Amino acid sequence: MEITENAALVVVDVQQGFEDEEYWGPRNNPEADRNIAELLDAWQASGRPVVFVRHDSQKPGSPLRVGDPGNHFKGYVAERRGKGTGPELFLTKSVNSAFYGTPDLDAWLREAGVRQFVVAGIQTNMCAETTARMGGNLGYEVFFALDATYTFDAVGPWGWKLSADELARATAVTLHGGGFANVVRSEELVAAVR
Repeated sequence: MEITENAALVVVDVQQGFEDEEYWGPRNNPEADRNIAELLDAWQASGRPVVFVRHDSQKPGSPLRVGDPGNHFKGYVAERRGKGTGPELFLTKSVNSAFYGTPDLDAWLREAGVRQFVVAGIQTNMCAETTARMGGNLGYEVFFALDATYTFDAVGPWGWKLSADELARATAVTLHGGGFANVVRSEELVAAVR
């Protein structure tokens, strides 16, 4: 795996509100936060760009809405902001894709000459996956750090239920099999940038 000198790490929605198990239900991958922190440390130490994405929910009652403590980044992310030697972007969004946030992610990446980025964060099958898909559609080479993401059990149409692990596997198969992104482990990425 070759990671370019200016490959960006896009950290999606690692917010306190996702700790609210009563609201979201059971989650998977308890190691995700550790893996996200390790990616952040490796990226910042290497001087590569980091993008911090925050979801500002417009849904009443959401723990991610502006003004709710849950809207804030988790502590380990908040304390790493501004600590890297490389470029940093903070953007907010109210939809799934970080490419529909403010400021414009695509414009920022293109202006910096970035053609490759890594996605980590929450939720695997929602905002992380949507950002990766859109990046692939826009012509970026995308790496999806599956073990640096997590999601929650969900119910779909006709009462269909999928566990968080099943949803994560479906995301991995869709992204990888569909050519949207290379699905990898965070340790491979960390090794590649050290």
